[in-house]
Amino acid sequence: AVKVCTDHQGGINWLSLSPDGQRLLTGSEDGTARLWSTADSQCRGHFQGHESYITFCHLENEAAFTCSADHTIRKWDVMTGQCLAIYRGHTSIVNRILVAKDYLFSGSYDRTARCWSVDKEKQIQEFRGHRNCVLTLAHYSSRDVLEEEEEEEEEEEKVSRDLLVTGSTDCTVKVWWVSSGRCYQTLLGHTGAVLCLILDAPNRELFSGSTDYTIRTWNIVTGEQLKVFKEHQGSVICLELVNRHLYSGSADRTVKCWLVDTGERIQTYKAHKHSVSTLKYHAGILFTGSGDACARAFNSKSGVLQKIFRGHKFIINCIQIHNELLYTASHDGTLRIWDIRAICKRNKRRLKKERSAQGRSSQKGSLSRLFNNKVGCMVQQENGE
Repeated sequence: AVKVCTDHQGGINWLSLSPDGQRLLTGSEDGTARLWSTADSQCRGHFQGHESYITFCHLENEAAFTCSADHTIRKWDVMTGQCLAIYRGHTSIVNRILVAKDYLFSGSYDRTARCWSVDKEKQIQEFRGHRNCVLTLAHYSSRDVLEEEEEEEEEEEKVSRDLLVTGSTDCTVKVWWVSSGRCYQTLLGHTGAVLCLILDAPNRELFSGSTDYTIRTWNIVTGEQLKVFKEHQGSVICLELVNRHLYSGSADRTVKCWLVDTGERIQTYKAHKHSVSTLKYHAGILFTGSGDACARAFNSKSGVLQKIFRGHKFIINCIQIHNELLYTASHDGTLRIWDIRAICKRNKRRLKKERSAQGRSSQKGSLSRLFNNKVGCMVQQENGE
């Protein structure tokens, strides 16, 4: 590790990178959030005010958001550390927040999701219908997925075309119109809690991972279940989607890579001694965090383990990558920063060699086809065809 940051007095539950890559935000069991500079890895802010532990955090360039077991969400000024807003209304632990456009969405153990105005401490909408805890959220606009003719059918929703997706421990995924709070779709099929969601709006697809050991793909316009990925032997905890490849981390101690278009499992990444808690794909390398307190780097194509990052004492809850530095946040209360330049460099060289070999193989194939075509023509001429 290049650096170990030990400022928190409790486990770190989440780590968020700002869109401009200049800062990181950690949310902790000690009830505080801390702001870190990616330039020098120094702590640049300490956000205090929550009355219980922070479950999740989200960082924008100028504002930070935290949610807590104290039933509230807070907005903070990145430069001054001042609390700008407190969003009150949930009646239990707030598990997850999502910031999109001028909206702030939240999901809670109180069985509801809510929508807030980012600039005011005002609740805009409540989404009520789940029979249990709301664990995970996604957001999209119908403009991203609907054709013009289909949009015309949704006349009553013309004011706003934003939709919220919620995954719950009641085994369902629900899609809601933000403007009215009306449930647009209930996606049925899972037989266990829905732990993670990934949205691919341009392809009209939603992926959900569950404690029933499966990942399911849904058409978000029709609600139709498209595929079920069934090979895991434990709960599916985290998902990552890259170039139509879906990576899934599980309590069965493996990560699997699936081809989205066919449903075929093309790779399994082993070596973890506990559940895979978090995933991040970067430049042909798959980085994982595990309950065995180690982070790992795999060649995403071959599945070969390239590096083990040791040093944490407990589960790694979240990882981020910026400027070829790997950031790992753990329940042991530390943020560790690792230099991954050498791994990235090796991988780039390997990719270059593979492309070069493919190019030669392709060239040979072309020459072979050309030769075969010529032979075929000669045979035809000799036969008088």
